Amino acid sequence: MCTYYSGRGTGISKFSTAAAAAAALEEPITPPVKVELTKLLINGQFVDAASGKTFPTLDPRTGQLIANVAEGDIEDVNRAVSAARKAFDEGPWPRMTAYQRSKILLRFADLVEKHTDEIAALEAWDNGKPYEQAASVEIPLFVRLFRYYAGWADKIHGLTLQADGPHHVQTLHEPIGVAGQIIPWNFPLLMYSWKVGPALACGNTVVLKTAEQTPLSALYVSKLFHEAGLPPGVLNIVSGYGPSVGAALASHMDVDKLAFTGSTNTGQIVLGLAAKSNLKPVTLELGGKSPFIVCEDANVDEAVDLAHDALFFNQGQCCCAGSRTFVHERVYDQFVKKAKARALKRVVGDPFRKGVEQGPQVDSKQFDKILKYIRSGVDGGATLETGGQRFGSNGYYIQPTVFSNVQDDMLIATDEIFGPVQTILKFKDINEVIRRANATHFGLAAGVFTQNLDTANTLTRALKAGTVWINCFDVFDAAIPLGGYKMSGHGREKGIYSLSNYLQVKAVVTHLKNPAWL
Repeated sequence: MCTYYSGRGTGISKFSTAAAAAAALEEPITPPVKVELTKLLINGQFVDAASGKTFPTLDPRTGQLIANVAEGDIEDVNRAVSAARKAFDEGPWPRMTAYQRSKILLRFADLVEKHTDEIAALEAWDNGKPYEQAASVEIPLFVRLFRYYAGWADKIHGLTLQADGPHHVQTLHEPIGVAGQIIPWNFPLLMYSWKVGPALACGNTVVLKTAEQTPLSALYVSKLFHEAGLPPGVLNIVSGYGPSVGAALASHMDVDKLAFTGSTNTGQIVLGLAAKSNLKPVTLELGGKSPFIVCEDANVDEAVDLAHDALFFNQGQCCCAGSRTFVHERVYDQFVKKAKARALKRVVGDPFRKGVEQGPQVDSKQFDKILKYIRSGVDGGATLETGGQRFGSNGYYIQPTVFSNVQDDMLIATDEIFGPVQTILKFKDINEVIRRANATHFGLAAGVFTQNLDTANTLTRALKAGTVWINCFDVFDAAIPLGGYKMSGHGREKGIYSLSNYLQVKAVVTHLKNPAWL
């Protein structure tokens, strides 16, 4: 056992280095999958980028090359949009019955389920998340969501309205056209499903930009989509970078709708590009700094476990992570002690190793950013209870980190760290915690842990967030909408609400001659 002494009088962080040393000596496990798809998907074919360029996608366990992937650019976006436009204007997808579309979505879900092992391996290899998490949690959620939207496909309809005169009035809910979609690297497959599922169920066509850090799994499942019977041009995948592919898609004059998930800063850029081009509607699911509120009546052991999962899930790389843990002063010291103990027990290592809870961060940029925030917390006077260092000597692993005595104005309490860093703040009463929880530009989610129904109801209505979880967290059922208040975005993903993102409403008014009734 080795002891790190961290900070200027900020306390002692004990962390076992034996596991880190052992991990550093172990060879990374060979993933049980081969990378075969690295090209762009345009008009049903896997093709090279027009420029012939490629970019590397790296293994976050080592920083070494997994594969070189076709690097799309403006010309490739134009090719993909042209294919999507032709598929929408002339192709069979919006013209087949909704039931036929639903059957293709269902066949696709079945194929993904059949290939769970390979897909989960690609996701873990490219992203760094535990294989067990990808296989047992994320792929089933992916499959469930496509089956959910397959069920919606033939239930999308307009209304018949009563007019104040001799007119028959109806509304049509029409597909919006070509949807441009930009997804992030933290949940590549889940974000694919949240975007592609409702768009295709409504009869649209899609051009999807994957994150440059994690392009592999989307290409694999898109091949399965075509095996399920998806017509060419309906779904196009362009891998590449934000300033080239992302900007071209956001500003394209022939893209009818844009959906983006990512940082708030990039969301502002995307929204501006859409506005300056053809004023295409934009759905934004952006950053968060979600409060997790532990009330004085809470069962501390249960609250510690839930708060731990709310923050550390997916290496802390979750938009709605419970990254501001507010704990009532009466249970604060007990909570901090147990939160530290739980973090010390967290199993960090190769994501392909059984029992591992936390893999590496996605890349060196994210790794360096997180360590910078940790240093700012120490320098700002927060108490580093545990962690705060690199884990091992290879790859982008970071020790599970817990800070106590955190103040609201510290960077670790205001900024989205997007890493395994738990910040624990103390509060006195419900009015205070409501004010402090809402004192942020973000409003994506919140968690409340209490046994008092009145307290739960008060907080549910007072917190300015798109989702409030009561005595649970990160419940991502296909039917539950997710979206933000304030600078966490606008529009909703998942559930019935996301369908409206991909539909136009048309009013049709027909004059009635000598109607028998009105």
